[in-house]
Amino acid sequence: MARTLPRAIDALDPVVHDLPSLGRLVRNQRARNELRIDDAADQVGVSHNLLSKVERGESVGLEKLLKVLEGLGLKMLILTPSEAEDAVRALRPSAGESV
Repeated sequence: MARTLPRAIDALDPVVHDLPSLGRLVRNQRARNELRIDDAADQVGVSHNLLSKVERGESVGLEKLLKVLEGLGLKMLILTPSEAEDAVRALRPSAGESV
């Protein structure tokens, strides 16, 4: 069966609270790159099973996770909760601005 592309979500929360939320961000980035899971895994240099585990929010080794993030053009940033709130606020347009 042919693998299909997931639909990209524009307003996905960039703050990761758990592995499933990280998986949603990874899947969304793959969708934005318009890559099927097999093609993305080949591009990143991991198996499609490993990429699928990441997208489902299952545990994988940190080194492999970082390889997936880098390969899909994502970066991990570690912040305190208040720093994360400030960063998210800075990324979102204010209520009075048009997008």
